[in-house]
Amino acid sequence: MKPRYVFGPTPSRRLGRSLGVDPVPLKTCNWNCVYCQLGRSTPLVNMRRDYFPTDEILAELRAALGHFRPGQVDHVTFVGSGEPLLHTQIGEMIREAKGMSDIPVAVCTNGSLLYLPEVREALHEADIVMPTVNAGSRDLYKRINRPHAGAAYESHVGGLIAFAHEFDGQLWPEVMLIKGLNDTEKALLDLRVVLRQMKPALVHINLPSRATAETWVEPANDEGLLRAMAILGDVAEVVHPADVPIDLSAYDDVVHAAVAIIERHPLRETELEEMLAAFGSEQVTEGLARLATDDGVQLIERFGVRFWCPAGSYYPDEERSRRSSPHPQ
Repeated sequence: MKPRYVFGPTPSRRLGRSLGVDPVPLKTCNWNCVYCQLGRSTPLVNMRRDYFPTDEILAELRAALGHFRPGQVDHVTFVGSGEPLLHTQIGEMIREAKGMSDIPVAVCTNGSLLYLPEVREALHEADIVMPTVNAGSRDLYKRINRPHAGAAYESHVGGLIAFAHEFDGQLWPEVMLIKGLNDTEKALLDLRVVLRQMKPALVHINLPSRATAETWVEPANDEGLLRAMAILGDVAEVVHPADVPIDLSAYDDVVHAAVAIIERHPLRETELEEMLAAFGSEQVTEGLARLATDDGVQLIERFGVRFWCPAGSYYPDEERSRRSSPHPQ
């Protein structure tokens, strides 16, 4: 049976082998980031509710953990195809996940809802929280994150700072560094003001390296990276994509498991081929053929690279690849 809520584990430079938990439907998000690997958010959503049944999510997580031996999963991570804090039971899911094993629990979030006391409280039992902080000004926040009207910049920053002062776990803010937007000296100095008020142990600098929502988005170049490291200080480090193949040996149906990953974490076609090759050369041909007819995925081209992405994601049509053949002629 194809996983509905749990995927991976996927390799991560920061979290090792991360078993993902996705508590909201695809692109249920209050931001429409220009760099989002899952495409444009249409429409934006800013309402908190029980998007999926909590008991079903936890039952699938419990079953997934039962497939792995000790040491095969380094973190359980609430992340995925939208903003996980939009699910009103995120706190209960974190508590229950921690009760299932000794594996640390991490949460990836855009942080826009941390201005709500009940949301901050829901995250208190997490071991690691990784909020997105891309901008130190209202204008740049709107240009990069394109938020819902109810997700104001002032609320975002105020919530981040309040949570940073309350949280006893590891707080690792993430900055997506984009050429010509937040890699300038002025943008980075403004961002430093916000980050210093959070007093994080680490700041992770990421670069857009997968299918982006907008075709014009480019990662910061070496000069921009060096500028960011110099201005943000010793707590900042660049996070490069993990180069370890995804291991799906615990799953009975490798293609179903691959689709579950693609629906939250688009894969380069070369990554997918390498993953399938671990099960034999026949699996590569058969797997790509099955994916080409799977309604859950599509092929997108960015930077001259082909990516397998969720079928429900919206990308500019001019960059859409034909799904009729897994390999171009």
